[in-house]
Formats: sequence, structure tokens, C-alpha cells
Amino acid sequence: MRIKELFKNIFMINKKLVVLNQVKDYNPFRDDTFKEYIEWNPNRSKLAAAIMKKIKTVPIKQGDKILYLGAAHGYTVSKISSIIENGIIYAVEFSERCFNELIPVSEKIKNIVPILGDARKPETYDWIEKVDIVYSDVAQPDQTSIAIRNCRTFLKENGFLMIAIKTRSIDVTKSPNQITKEEIEKVKNAGFDIIDWKVLDPYEKDHSFIIAKMIK
Repeated sequence: MRIKELFKNIFMINKKLVVLNQVKDYNPFRDDTFKEYIEWNPNRSKLAAAIMKKIKTVPIKQGDKILYLGAAHGYTVSKISSIIENGIIYAVEFSERCFNELIPVSEKIKNIVPILGDARKPETYDWIEKVDIVYSDVAQPDQTSIAIRNCRTFLKENGFLMIAIKTRSIDVTKSPNQITKEEIEKVKNAGFDIIDWKVLDPYEKDHSFIIAKMIK
């Protein structure tokens, strides 16, 4: 079994993206397993899709504190929790149904803090600490503005914004490339340097992924 490390704590085995499985024999999403490693499916995770599309960097590291907006049932959250090891993820989810599915995952994986909340209203969870990364996967027309608003409240100086753009939630009349470029300009105008971006087809149709660093 040949193991290749692509980024810190992110590996490739047999052409499949994997991370270390933090909790032995715990596999809530029924991914393939390879001894102590567990699959990270790019058809179920925008960040995994971006990695498979050869995004330049993944700025997540051991010990990071992350605010994750749109945590859903916790698939990508659970994979990132392995990358940061002893770091912490504040996982915000608006849907009660998804949040109820996130709870048992957070009970098993101890560095996930589930928050039932609306990402449009960061003041409702303003008790959390400053974070190294704001990760946003919120399928709303104003999704980029929501992410930037949370960065203004929670992101540390020189921190990173990672944002999954669902282009059809913004405008169905424009191409995903055009919409992504327009959202990139919004991120730039908010004081961020764009590190890289990718359109995620064929893994995630009509989605793109942006990685940016705060510069002011």
C-alpha cells in the first residue's frame, strides 16, 4: 500500500484521498478504509474536490481553530478534524435536521463543537474565540458576504478564508466561471489576497472553491 502525503495530514492511497481515522472503527459515513486511514470522497466534500482538482495549497494545520459555516451532517467537518488533530472546529449549522445528525459525530470526535445557528447572524455565537480559518459552505445568494461578515468578527490577523461557492444559488443565468470571478472580486475588495481557486466539476457540479488570505 503506497501512501503519498499531498498536504499536511492529507494523503493519497490507491488513487483515493484519505485522512487518518481519529476514532478507531468509527465510520459514520460508510467510507472506504485502509488500515488506520479513511476515505475522503470528493463527490461528498467540496474541499476534497478542490484537492483532487489540484488546488495550490490547503492552509489547514495541526492545532488550528476553525469556524465552519454550513456544517450540515459533518462529513467534511469530520475530515478536517483529523487534519487539525488537537485543534478545534466550531461547526455552525442552521438546519435542525442536519444539526441532529451532526451531534452524534461531535460526541465521538471530541474536537468538533456543534452550534445550531444562522451564519447570517454571527452575533448569536459571538462567544467563540478568534480563529485561524473561516470555512464557508453556505448555499445562499449572499454566501460570500456571509463569509466575509464572519471573517470580520472572528478571523485572526493574516487568517484564511476558504469558501465553497454554489454558483446556481447566486445566479442561474451566468456561467459558473463568471460567477466565481465576480465572487473573487468581492473577496478581494474585502481585503483578502486570493491564493487559488478551482471550479469543482466533475466532482461537484456548478460549484467552485476559493482560498484567500486576509491582508488588511
